[in-house]
Amino acid sequence: MIPQSFIQDLLARVDIVEVIERYLPLKKGGANYFACCPFHGEKSASFSVSPTKQFYHCFGCGVHGSAISFLMEYNGLGFIDAVKELAGTVGMEVPEDDFTPNRDRAKEQSLTEVMAQAARFYKEQLKRSPVAIDYLKGRGLTGEIAARYGLGYAPEGWQALQAAFADYSAAQLLECGLVLENEQNRRYDRFRDRIMFPIQDQRGNVIGFGGRVLGKGEPKYLNSPETPLFEKGRELYGLVQARQAVRDQECVLVVEGYMDVVGLAQFGVGNAVATLGTAATPHHIQKLLRLTDRVVFCFDGDAAGRRAAGRALEVSLEHLADNKTVSFLFLPEEHDPDSFVRAEGPDAFRTAMTRAQPLAEFLLAELRKDIDLGTAEGCARLIHEAKPLITRIAAPLLRLQVIKMLAESAGFTQAEVEQAFGLKSAAAAPRRFESDRPFESGFPRDFGDGGGRFRGGRRGYGKELPRLTPRQAPSNPVETLLKLVIQHPVWAARLPIDLLPHDTPEGLALIAMTDAMSVGDLPTHGVGALLEHYRDTPHAPVLSRISGQLADTPLDEAMLEPQFNDTLYKLESNLVEKEINTLNARARESGLEPAARRRLAELLSLKEKLKTRAKVSDS
Repeated sequence: MIPQSFIQDLLARVDIVEVIERYLPLKKGGANYFACCPFHGEKSASFSVSPTKQFYHCFGCGVHGSAISFLMEYNGLGFIDAVKELAGTVGMEVPEDDFTPNRDRAKEQSLTEVMAQAARFYKEQLKRSPVAIDYLKGRGLTGEIAARYGLGYAPEGWQALQAAFADYSAAQLLECGLVLENEQNRRYDRFRDRIMFPIQDQRGNVIGFGGRVLGKGEPKYLNSPETPLFEKGRELYGLVQARQAVRDQECVLVVEGYMDVVGLAQFGVGNAVATLGTAATPHHIQKLLRLTDRVVFCFDGDAAGRRAAGRALEVSLEHLADNKTVSFLFLPEEHDPDSFVRAEGPDAFRTAMTRAQPLAEFLLAELRKDIDLGTAEGCARLIHEAKPLITRIAAPLLRLQVIKMLAESAGFTQAEVEQAFGLKSAAAAPRRFESDRPFESGFPRDFGDGGGRFRGGRRGYGKELPRLTPRQAPSNPVETLLKLVIQHPVWAARLPIDLLPHDTPEGLALIAMTDAMSVGDLPTHGVGALLEHYRDTPHAPVLSRISGQLADTPLDEAMLEPQFNDTLYKLESNLVEKEINTLNARARESGLEPAARRRLAELLSLKEKLKTRAKVSDS
């Protein structure tokens, strides 16, 4: 890991105003600088940059952080890449990772150079291939678009890459997936007689390729294999080129093919990206929703397209927020995005995008499909099949609206559906009190260290999810939280870090997971990946133990969200009680100064409100 001392030295050396001004036009206003926020659509300048605090904050959407977090958010970088990029601007060299052998870093750099060299070779071969050039022209592409996306051509020879590399037998070529070896250990190029689409990471490094046949042949598209540089479930084709258009249009379009992306860009639709021969993954959804508030998935209108849309819908549910929208655009069966925009024009395509089906409508339409709602059995089946999906919707207001729509479709009341789902009626949800409104970490403003630390994320538990069915409080709330977060790692972003104990293995593991989530470094695609992530760390034993308990006694999925919210309320109450006891002990021993007496009065008032809240939720 990068030493914390280096991070502090780096932040002390850079000026956040200069860093942000490279990307945004800032205007001075008093002691601070202002701009329109790049992270949400607005016409007034509510994005403030403080040179004295070296801190930015948007008064509109609440985004804030340091120069490092700005690069992470704006450029979509991971923490380490953001540190490296920032360090490069001031001539600082990032120390080697103490836990990663130097040879691994050198190896990764070597593989990146190999891929860049291959990309240059393929681009040069495209210029020399009239057949490949005619193919691209026939698809309506200009040289400008081909250059923007770095398109190339892999010659049809078996070992054409020998011309690009002095040592065709080098291990890196095999490790990058550029060549294959047969049983006789003879090498040959993976990509032959194909248009080459370089796949770039968020920093613009080529990490893989997609190759399309010029004519007929199978497979039509051939992708690089998984390599140390390339994991297709994490990457999106065209994201580097689309990033500015996505910000300008406040929307990203997700399509299925490389040609769809470049074809749309040719007609001025530059905010399109593509999955890499795989269904949408949670990593894709997280990456896209960090970049913009509106995601439109575009699929063919046939059965295969609707199945792909259904998979995208399912992986989106746990990452939704009430200020984000996900929708689905289905094209006529005879068209894909590339052919549609060429046949109908860009204006028609943009108009179609505005009519994309919202996620809630698509979800309910898919649930109602093939169900006879004219019978009692059909209505009951609809509610039964909807439960595992709707209870996964992370956006509380959207989930409430979907439940209302579902209830109306099936002839039930909202309260009846909520009861069937194990959710308490929204009408019985407790009121929030002004004094206990959470700030970014989800904890009352006058608790904790008062610093509003960036770690822990902006999405605190104050999202105010509907209160749910009462049940007995867990005997060990921190262990219960760990069980829940292991099953749903994305919930780590909702943990208020000031509530977590620093003196238990469970609390320390939760703090570590919260920190990792805040910098985009926490695996969210399974317990196995989570355990591997913390292998050989102090948190491995407790995570292994809790994961084993989950395997023996799995929790009811429908009860996870209620338990999560109730446990957070329990922790808050415990902390209030602990501080009251401390102040009372001081009062008995030596008395309290006026400020401490006021604090005690505030705590006692908050304690009563928490009791009232608990009584309302249990009634």
